[in-house]
Amino acid sequence: MSRKDELKNVILKTEELIKAPNCYAGLREKAETWLAAIDTPKEFEAAVNFVKELKADITPIDGLVAFAHSKHAAEIFGDGINNFIAHAEELKKSGAKYCDCVACKPSLEILANEKLLLKR
Repeated sequence: MSRKDELKNVILKTEELIKAPNCYAGLREKAETWLAAIDTPKEFEAAVNFVKELKADITPIDGLVAFAHSKHAAEIFGDGINNFIAHAEELKKSGAKYCDCVACKPSLEILANEKLLLKR
């Protein structure tokens, strides 16, 4: 089995993350760098940098709730802000530890495979 075969699901989630409109540019860059480095001598270093950036960029639930109540969120969501606030608070009440947006969700799934990513 090739390394790309072994990483198939992580690669798919990484591609999903890259396409997320709210994916932080620095994270997108690290993700693209890691994808390009698979099966090369630079893969491990790129994976380390990717994992580090993933951990830094995933929004903890308390950060999501605080953001939902911010002026900046109100500017972004406009008339939908109350729905966004309700979603963030319900997510927290459900016991979620992190945001479930289209960038954070695949990021968490990628991090669940951290050992595979960092395998030498």
